[in-house]
Amino acid sequence: MLFERIGGEQVIAKLIHQFYDHVIADPELKPFFKDTSMDKLRRMQREFFSAAIDGPITYTGKPLNYIYHGRGIIKHHFALYVGHLLDTLQGLEIDEQDVQDIISRINTFADEITGISGSVG
Repeated sequence: MLFERIGGEQVIAKLIHQFYDHVIADPELKPFFKDTSMDKLRRMQREFFSAAIDGPITYTGKPLNYIYHGRGIIKHHFALYVGHLLDTLQGLEIDEQDVQDIISRINTFADEITGISGSVG
């Protein structure tokens, strides 16, 4: 299982902390987090990433298309986000194939986050 191969919850927690430090430092992404509780965001992202890579933690948040609807997030922003994720994963010395598997899984959510997929709600 991918979750276990990368080091489980301990690595996910470290990943989320470092990753969001990069994301909120990005001048193009920072405005999307202006009114966001970073503690809640990090907690929900630990759930999301764990669930996305077959971990035992269930994502309890709202559907992604609901959360991101109308926020103006476009493919360019998503690409910046994934770029920061890639850099963070590589900095954690995770096996390259596992890095690519994680990026691939996160990319499956691009349409929901950018609002390209179907209805909201």
